[in-house]
Amino acid sequence: MYLRSVQFMKEKVENARQYPFNIPAIQSLQRLEFRNNITFFVGENGSGKSTLLEGIAHQCGFNTAGGGRNNVFEMHASESSLGDYLRLAWLPKITNGFFMRSESFYQFASHVDEMGTLEYYGGRSLHEQSHGESFLNLFVNRFSSKGIYLLDEPEAALSPARQLSLLRILHDLSGTSQFIIATHSPILLGYPDADILNFDDISIQKMAYEDTEHYQITRSFLENRHRMLDELFKD
Repeated sequence: MYLRSVQFMKEKVENARQYPFNIPAIQSLQRLEFRNNITFFVGENGSGKSTLLEGIAHQCGFNTAGGGRNNVFEMHASESSLGDYLRLAWLPKITNGFFMRSESFYQFASHVDEMGTLEYYGGRSLHEQSHGESFLNLFVNRFSSKGIYLLDEPEAALSPARQLSLLRILHDLSGTSQFIIATHSPILLGYPDADILNFDDISIQKMAYEDTEHYQITRSFLENRHRMLDELFKD
């Protein structure tokens, strides 16, 4: 591992009632330690998982609209409000890595075309591929050993089969790279022995895979589809 912990310096925040500092998981955050090469952030929309991931990307020097240290392009609302109040502890410090942000991937792909750096992404424009293909090509060609990779909902464009392909990529790189991934995918969360941090409670807590809502709801639906749909559609 490279990133050992992130500390929230809340004493420097002037208005703790302002977003994103008023998110319960962020309010209660003091020091979050990483003990695994693969860590998942889980929680409902608005729980703070993507906000913290973006703040970490900011402190890593990555473009918070998506990319690495050398990817500079403008995008509305890409500045991290939380990032300036975080302190990262490294052992050792590493600068190689990437912040993958699903919602701004189109803008990132356009940036790659403009820069003429397609050789680092499989030699073909990311816009000339399906959404899922472009995501996987990014993972295969841009991710390498000895890096830290921050992924915000990478499953957004991936079919279940391609999510399994991503699991294989994580497996191949986990010995020399560190991944922190915000996700809703029960498939990705199933990666063996990964740490899962839940943002839905007042404080961020580690939890077992089988205890996640993602696993429980998915399993219940697959095993009791008709009963769950009948209940859902009942007047």
